[in-house]
Amino acid sequence: MQRLAMDLRMLSRELSLYLEHQVRIGFFGSGVGLSLILGFSFAYACYYMSSIAKKPQLVTGGESFSRFLQDHCPVVTETYYPTVWCWESRGQTLLRPFITSKPPVKYRNELIKTADGGQISLDWFDDDNSKCYMDASTRPTVLLLPGLTGTSKESYILHMIHLSEELGYRCVVFNNRGVAGENLLTPRTYCCANTEDLETVIQHVHSLYPSAPFLAAGVSMGGMLLLNYLGKMGPKTPLKAAATFSVGWNTFACSESLEKPLNWLLFNYYLTTCLQSSINKHRHMFVKQIDMDHVMKAKSIREFDKRFTSVMFGYRTIDDYYTDASPNRRLKSVGIPVLCLNSVDDVFSPSHAIPIETAKQNPNVALVLTSYGGHIGFLEGIWPRQSTYMDRVFKQFVQAMVEHGHELSSM
Repeated sequence: MQRLAMDLRMLSRELSLYLEHQVRIGFFGSGVGLSLILGFSFAYACYYMSSIAKKPQLVTGGESFSRFLQDHCPVVTETYYPTVWCWESRGQTLLRPFITSKPPVKYRNELIKTADGGQISLDWFDDDNSKCYMDASTRPTVLLLPGLTGTSKESYILHMIHLSEELGYRCVVFNNRGVAGENLLTPRTYCCANTEDLETVIQHVHSLYPSAPFLAAGVSMGGMLLLNYLGKMGPKTPLKAAATFSVGWNTFACSESLEKPLNWLLFNYYLTTCLQSSINKHRHMFVKQIDMDHVMKAKSIREFDKRFTSVMFGYRTIDDYYTDASPNRRLKSVGIPVLCLNSVDDVFSPSHAIPIETAKQNPNVALVLTSYGGHIGFLEGIWPRQSTYMDRVFKQFVQAMVEHGHELSSM
C-alpha cells in the first residue's frame, strides 16, 4: 500500500506540473478541460482500486503450507498493484523484456557430459563474497530454469540472481541444449516432457555441494520441465523446495490460446521463428532423421512441435507429446513444497486449465493466482524497471524455505 501511495503521489505531482506549465490557453484554460481530466483521473483511480488491484488467490493442499506462507512469505497474501498504465495481459507480457533492467552478473561456465554423449551448459554465480554463508559447502544453492528459448541472459533470470545475491545464495542456470552458444554434440535438443537432462544437472549440482540447501525455480517452459521432474520423482529428490512462474499447465489449452489470431500475431509466430533459428544453427545434426525444410516452414509452435519436437523424442503423434508434456497430470505426485505463481489473464496459460482442484489434494502444493500480470510480467509501480511482483515472491519464498523450511515438517 505504501508503494502504491508513493506512486500515486508521484503521478499526481507530474500531472499537476504538466497542467501548470503546458495547459494555459483555450479550452483547457477555461477550466473545463482541467475538470474533465481530473474527473477522468478520479474515475480511473476508483476503477483501478476496485477492479484491478486485488489480493491473489492462494490455493493450498494443506492448512500447514498456507500458514507457513502467511507467516514467512506474506507477499502472496498482499494486494498486487499492477502498473497503473499497463495492467492488461498482453501489455505486461510484451513490455517486461524491454522495460526491466538487466543487472550485471558475472558467470562461470561449466559444460557437463550426458549419458548419450551430449553436453549441457551451466552458468554459475558462485557468490564467493557472501557474508551470510562464507562456507561454500553449506551456501544455499538455487537452480534456475529459463523459458522456452531463454538462457542465463534473460532479465528475469538476472533479477533472480541479483535477489539471491542479496540473500547470500549461490545460483546455477540450466541452459537447455544448443541454446547458449555451446556446440550440439548429438542430434538431440530438449522438451518439457523429457526430464533426463534436468535429472543429470540436479544430481551433478547436488554431488558438488551435498550439504548445501538446494532449491530450484523454473519460468514458463522451465517451470513445466521442473514440475514434470518433481511429479516423476515425488519425494526422492535432493531439492528442498521449488517455485514456478507462469507455467503452462495444459499444453493443449496453451496451444489453442496462442493460436487465436491476435495472440498468434503477437507471440506465437515470433516464438516459432526463435525455435527455428535455434535449431537451424545445428541443422547438419538433424538432417538424417528430420525433414528440416518442412520444419522451417512451420508457422506456429504446434506445427514446430509436430514436425520437430515430437519426432525428436519419439512420440507417435503430437497429441501423445502434448499429453506427456502437460504438468497438470503430475501435480498430485509432487513430494516437496512447491509454490506456483500464475496470472489468470495469461494468454500462454488459460485460467480454465489451471489445476486448482488437483492442487487442493496435495499438501505440498500452493498456487498463487493473480488477476493480472500476463506471462512473466507482474509489473508494478509507475516505472517498473527494477523489481516485479514475481521477483518479490521468488525472494520471499526461497528465503522462507532456507531459513524456516524445517517448520513445515513439524506442522
